[in-house]
This record gives sequence, C-alpha cells and structure tokens, in this order.
Amino acid sequence: MREIERIESPYLLFLGNAQDVIMAKTAFGLVEWRPSDCAGQLRLPGCGVDIGLPDMSIGEAAQSGVNTLVIGFAPPGGALPEAYVVPLIQALDAGLDIASGLHVRLADNPALAEAAARTGRRLIDVRHPRENFAVATGARRTGKRLLTVGTDCAVGKKFTALAIHSALLRRGVAATFRATGQTGILIDGHGVAMDAVVSDFIAGAAEAQSPAAAVDHWDIIEGQGSLMHPAFAAVSLGVLHGFQPDLFIVCHEPTRKTMTAVSAPLPNIAEIIELTERLGRATSPDIRCAGLSINTANLDDAAGRTLIEDLQSQFNLPCVDPIRTGVEPIVEAFL
Repeated sequence: MREIERIESPYLLFLGNAQDVIMAKTAFGLVEWRPSDCAGQLRLPGCGVDIGLPDMSIGEAAQSGVNTLVIGFAPPGGALPEAYVVPLIQALDAGLDIASGLHVRLADNPALAEAAARTGRRLIDVRHPRENFAVATGARRTGKRLLTVGTDCAVGKKFTALAIHSALLRRGVAATFRATGQTGILIDGHGVAMDAVVSDFIAGAAEAQSPAAAVDHWDIIEGQGSLMHPAFAAVSLGVLHGFQPDLFIVCHEPTRKTMTAVSAPLPNIAEIIELTERLGRATSPDIRCAGLSINTANLDDAAGRTLIEDLQSQFNLPCVDPIRTGVEPIVEAFL
C-alpha cells in the first residue's frame, strides 16, 4: 500500500478564494476526519467558504506552531492560480512545508521550487504516484471489497467509505480504507490518486492497492467520478474493474439536475445500479448493490428523512445519509 511522504501537523488549510463547498472539499474533508491536525484557515479576499477554523495569517500560523500549509481547494482544471504563488512563497519563508493535491506539481513552478530550495522546506504533491503500475490481470483475489459509486462527482463517496470503514472498526471487523483521491490520501496517509494514473494502468493500480487478503477482511474503497460522467467515467470504470468489489453503495445528491462541470442530465439511482452491475461483472461476477447513501444537505431534516424512507422502500435496500442517520443500517445489512 503506497504511503505518502509524511506531512507534519498541525496544518494551516489554504482556501484561496474558493466560492463553494465542492471547490473546498479537501479542506472540509480534513476538518471532518483529521480535526486535531487542523489549526486554522487562510482565506484570501473574496473567499466565500468558511470551514469553521480560526482565520490565521501565515505569520500567526508559524508562531502558533503550524508545520504545513495544506492547499485545501481544487480550482477548475486543478491548476495553481498565479496569484497564489506569492502567499505560498511566504509560507515557505515562514518555515512551513506545503502539501498539495492539485493536478500540477508544485515543484514545476520555478518560483516555488527556488523558494523551497532556499528555505529547505518541502513541496509535497500527494496526487502524483511515484511508482509504476502493471496492466491489470483481472484475476480474482481473496478478501472482501466494497466500493462507493456515484450518480455524479462530489456526492459523498469518500465520506460514505470513511464512515463505513469507521463503523466496521468499531465492531472489531478487520477493514482497510483504500483512498483513490487526493483528499482521501491526505486523510489516511496512504493511497493512489487514480485520476493521475495513465489510463491503461488505472485498473492495475487498483489491483496493486487492494491485494489478496484474508477471507474475512474488508477493503472499503473510495470511488471516483461517475460511470455516466462525460469527463470522468474512464477513471470510474478503471476503479470498478481493478478493485473488483463484491458490494457497492450508490451515493446520490437528490437536488442536482445536471452533472458537475457539464450540462449532461444527472442519471438516476436505478441507472447507476444497473450499469455498475453490468460493467462490474467483467471482474466480479457476483457484484451487487448493498445500499444507498443520500446526501440530503440541501434538504431540511423532515424532507431528507422522508426521501430516505421513500428510496429505501422503492429499492428495497438500506438507505442512509451518513450525517443525518449514520451508516449502521448498511453495515448491519451487509455483515
């Protein structure tokens, strides 16, 4: 299992001028799952997001013992806006390392590379694999696997997987969380960002990340994208084939009409169940849906709970919102 270069806590989470929760989901994920490591937030003028941490300047963060500035946002295209280079250099000059999950490599920016060399601080790119992967074999492996899949991006796949993993550990069940994106990697300290792997080797990278295990051991796998997303389906399919899940959970945000970053209509839950089962059988012949995880954040409590009950009845599957209800009904059912 690939382990990232150690990131020294505590962290200052850099939000730039992020305008919404989706853009800042890396920061929100760290606050939710690594709260003791998160000391403060750095927001530039015009930032529309507040993750609930104290606002800190770089100087204040350094004086309070912060060790690493973590880029907690994902700008369009995963590029680093040029306007952000100056505060990042200031962080290096103040003695902080910088950790990033962006598509671009920090060291490819000459000004950042020079500042890191001059200060002796580290530029840590968690998204970019440092190893080569083989082409997938499709061979079946021992152990049990559960994958979260989505009707879209940013609907709760990572959160659901982490919640199920935590629930299994509380029960004393042998389980490992398998991170497949930059936020999951930052939270867990292990994993491979599948969207940074050359397409021919995505399934092979998944096989390498989830090797044969004891027959009663569960790998709980963070899904990526959506099988019906015009931009990101290739990664979703490689993850599905390579990890060979026995079970999958469909994650859905019910108030969306179109898929993230495109104008394509949002697929419905039934379409995703059917497609995941049909394509998943290529490497996991007995794959089946084990439940639904509904992100009801944009609904009030009564409407959210009513929707969960209706979907549970409609699909005859355990249905939860990991925030409102917890994931125990799903865990209880598949165990």
